[in-house]
Amino acid sequence: MNPANDAGRLVQHVLAPLKETFVGKDEIIDLMGICLVAGENLFLLGPPGTAKSALVRELGGRLEGTTFEYLLTRFTEPSELFGPFDIRKLRDGELTTNTEGMLPEAELVFLDELLNANSAILNSILTVLNERVLRRGREVHRLPTRMVVGASNRLPEDDALGALFDRFLLRVTCDNVEESRLQEVLEAGWKLDLRPVTTDAAMSMEDVRTLHERLPEVDLSPVRTSLVELISRIRRAGIPISDRRGVKLQRLVAASAILCGREQARVSDLWVFRHIWDTVEQQEILAGLVEESLKQGESADGDHPRSLGREAPDPESLAHDLDCIAGRLSEDDLTSADRAVLRDRLGVLSARSQWVADESLRVQIEERIEGLWSRFD
Repeated sequence: MNPANDAGRLVQHVLAPLKETFVGKDEIIDLMGICLVAGENLFLLGPPGTAKSALVRELGGRLEGTTFEYLLTRFTEPSELFGPFDIRKLRDGELTTNTEGMLPEAELVFLDELLNANSAILNSILTVLNERVLRRGREVHRLPTRMVVGASNRLPEDDALGALFDRFLLRVTCDNVEESRLQEVLEAGWKLDLRPVTTDAAMSMEDVRTLHERLPEVDLSPVRTSLVELISRIRRAGIPISDRRGVKLQRLVAASAILCGREQARVSDLWVFRHIWDTVEQQEILAGLVEESLKQGESADGDHPRSLGREAPDPESLAHDLDCIAGRLSEDDLTSADRAVLRDRLGVLSARSQWVADESLRVQIEERIEGLWSRFD
C-alpha cells in the first residue's frame, strides 16, 4: 500500500463520513485520527448522551480490526477487561488468561467512565495505556492496541486517578451540540438509528500501523524552534509539561503532517497543543498561546484544517478563568513566582478577550481584566 494513499483514505473514507454522521463532533473526530496515527490515547470529557461511545463504535466499524468497549464501575474486576483465567489449565496449576474477545486482543479500545477504575485493575490499565503491555502474574501480553479512548463526566481528584489521566496525551470536551444545530442532530441521529448495520470497512488497522511507522520519516526541524518556544510559554503560564510528555507530543505534530500528506512538519501542526490541558480552566489559556504560535507560520495549502481560522473564545470560560486568577491574587501566601505565572495567564486571556463576538460581554470581560491588572501594581 502507498502510505500517502493510506493517509488520504483515512481522511476521506473514515474521518469525513464520521463528520457527516455526527453533527458538531468534527474536532473530536480529527483528534481521533491524530491519535490513531500517533498511537496515542484520547480522553473525552462530557456528560452521558453526547455520542461518546457511538463515535468510537462507528470509527471501529469503518476500520477493519477488533474493537473492545466496556463501562467501568467501582466494582469492575480484572477478568471483565482482560479475560478470565483458563479453568482447564488452572486445574494443572497454570495461571493462563483466556483473552478471547477481551481487551488484550483489541486494536481499538473504549473505556467509558474511565475514572471509576479501582485499585484492582489500575496498575494493569496503566501499563496497557503506556506500554501496550498487559502483565498478570507471570504472563506478559504484547497488545495490538492502536488507540485507547477513555471517557468520563469528571476530571480526576486524587493522585492515583491523576496518573491514569496522564496516560491520555490529548483531551477534548464532548458536550451537547449548541441549540442552533439541534435540528441537524435530530435528523442525523434518526438516519443513524434506522441505518442497517454494515461491516464494510474503508481500511484496515494494518494500514493505520503503516501510517504510524512513517512518523520517524517526518522532518520536524522546521518547527523545532517554535515547538520549544510554545512549550516554554505554556510552562510559564503554569501549565506543566514534563520532558517526557514534550517528547511524546512530537508524535502528534508528525501525525498531523502525515494526515495532510506531508513529510515535513509546519507551524500549523502545533494546533494539537490546544488539547493538552489538565483542567477546564486551562483550555482558554492554551487556545491563546497556540493561536500566537500559529500566527508565526504562513498559511498554505496542505495545512491541517484545525489550524485554519480563529476559534472564538468562550465568554463563560474566560469569566471563570478570571475568577480563578482573582481568587489566587487574594491568597496571603502568594509568592512572586506565583504572581508572575498569574500575570502571564492574564496576558493571554487579555489577548483572547478581544475576539469575543458579543460586544456587551466583551466589554464586561475587558473591564474585569483591567481591574485585575491594577492588582499587579
